[in-house]
Amino acid sequence: MTKPAAPKRHLPTSPFKAPVPPVPKHFAMGDQVTHDMYGLGRVIGIEDGVAALVDFGSTQVRVLSPYAKMTKL
Repeated sequence: MTKPAAPKRHLPTSPFKAPVPPVPKHFAMGDQVTHDMYGLGRVIGIEDGVAALVDFGSTQVRVLSPYAKMTKL
């Protein structure tokens, strides 16, 4: 198992702005969502900060955090 890469350090003398970390997404039971790969679905289970179980009609998928391809409607 490999460790995730450490984020690059922002140098105080850099002329560029420091990167802003993305805001974590939060989902609740019953939320209607859309996924780039699976389409429209409804959240049927939550593992806090780890994953969401989503029913897409034809299949149920466990989508892992940070939910990059999933958005709440």
